[in-house]
Amino acid sequence: MKTSSQQRIDDYRQQGWWGDITLHGQLELQARENPDLLAVADQPNLKELTGDEPRRLSYAELHAASTQVSCDLLNKGIGAEDRVIVQLPNIVELVICYMAFSKIGAIMSPVPVQYGSHELHHICSTISPVAIITVGHFGALDLAQNAATITQDNVQLLVFGADLIFTTENHPGSDKQLSNYQRAHSSDADDILTISWTSGTTGTPKGVPRSHNMWFATARSCAEAGDYQAGDRFLNIFPLVNMASIGGFLFPALLLGCTIILHHPLDPALYLAQLQDEKITFTITPPALLNQLAKSPEMWNQFDFSHLRSIGSGSAPLAPWMIQVFKQQYDLEVINFYGSNEGISLFCTPLHTAEPEVRATMFPRLGCGIDRFDSYANGALLSKVVDTETGQVIVESGKVGELLFGGATVFDGYLGTDNSDLFSNDGYFHTGDLVELCGEPPLFYRIAGRCKDIINRGGMKISPVEIDVLLEGLPSSVESAVCAYQDDLMGEKVCACVVVNPETDDLNLQDIANFLLDQGLVKFKLPERIEFFESLPRNPLGKVQRFILEELVSQRH
Repeated sequence: MKTSSQQRIDDYRQQGWWGDITLHGQLELQARENPDLLAVADQPNLKELTGDEPRRLSYAELHAASTQVSCDLLNKGIGAEDRVIVQLPNIVELVICYMAFSKIGAIMSPVPVQYGSHELHHICSTISPVAIITVGHFGALDLAQNAATITQDNVQLLVFGADLIFTTENHPGSDKQLSNYQRAHSSDADDILTISWTSGTTGTPKGVPRSHNMWFATARSCAEAGDYQAGDRFLNIFPLVNMASIGGFLFPALLLGCTIILHHPLDPALYLAQLQDEKITFTITPPALLNQLAKSPEMWNQFDFSHLRSIGSGSAPLAPWMIQVFKQQYDLEVINFYGSNEGISLFCTPLHTAEPEVRATMFPRLGCGIDRFDSYANGALLSKVVDTETGQVIVESGKVGELLFGGATVFDGYLGTDNSDLFSNDGYFHTGDLVELCGEPPLFYRIAGRCKDIINRGGMKISPVEIDVLLEGLPSSVESAVCAYQDDLMGEKVCACVVVNPETDDLNLQDIANFLLDQGLVKFKLPERIEFFESLPRNPLGKVQRFILEELVSQRH
């Protein structure tokens, strides 16, 4: 299955952004050249979560295991272009599935373990899968029982440990069976490998088909941002179902010959121990944890992180003070990533700017022909900003508009939806994200929020993201975010949603106002209401689900 037009394929191949490399082709290469190199490893407490002993697979073992699973899938009637939902936690079986699906040309739709029957039914109606693959349970989540709610006569339920059992030994019979199948069913790098899903921060997830070539273009950009090297050891704590993990770790590891150490759900103590014990060189960490570590040096200093070169972060705005703390106290640089399953891939590194204030909130304008940012990503990616009302391109500093994105990393459109307004006439994807051009000359984008997230207070537009960033430094809160609430006079006003640190004194609205004013926020953007929560609603990537916050706040009115 291909979603890209032949013209797009020909253009990107001619320009060198796309080629002939497939995921399983890279696995075969690494298995030949680095057979004994550790490819993937489970977290040490896996038995507590699934009942299974943790596994550690070399590239040769990953190759053998995925070949066996490929043949098991073929024997169960699953083959080229068949769509299969895969709901697995961060375990080696999930990595095996990516390789196995690539080998037989099937389309894998990875979904977070947090998805329940509602989301699974929606996905089924969108992609018409022939099977769903999962495990019996993960912690308190009964995944097999959850998956069984969507299985019908034409949807198989395949459970690792029961229906699918892998080994790491070579089986000549499996090798022959797979080779015969591949000769009869050709596939290439322009075929769709995955159908991932949007994060669902604004509603029902949408299916995002992506080819091998799209993923490898993303992988090269991420590898450039993190300065990945052959033999690097990655610690992945995000679900291996999205841009951050697939494009940031899985594909780069296969491209360069690196090791992926798995982790999820986030356990700060275990995470820090893995950083030390596995001699991790690079990891991506949610801003909330980095903020916690910056405020708690006693947690950080009890471990040896001498192998760690840098840390990536994203999924939410970063705090400048946190970047400064990591540099000054821990001698580590924090790289700011901004991306999505659709193919947005921006990053800000110490090479782009040493200023914490810039790196925390801004990104180089890659794909705009700016010579200063000459790199792979600056050519493979395309971007521009347009006025949300007129559609005119914005080039002046200080102006805010919608970010449009194009290039080799970008998908071709959602499945099962009307994509007529999704792309501009010249092929740029409408991200729905608002950015401000910054600097003289305007070399950077500052994320100003989502078009649909903008709070309209009596005609004055307020970006909730701007306030969220400032609230990250509020000493009395564990986590915080703002959202809109309805007002008869002003239309919308700002509500501060706060999880209070139990060790601090009471926090009130005036305290928040005073703190924000001290940070330089103008008065009309100040929250005019405060609501307290035990935790904020977040999607599996850690992003605050602002639309849920708005619903919760409205119910308390």
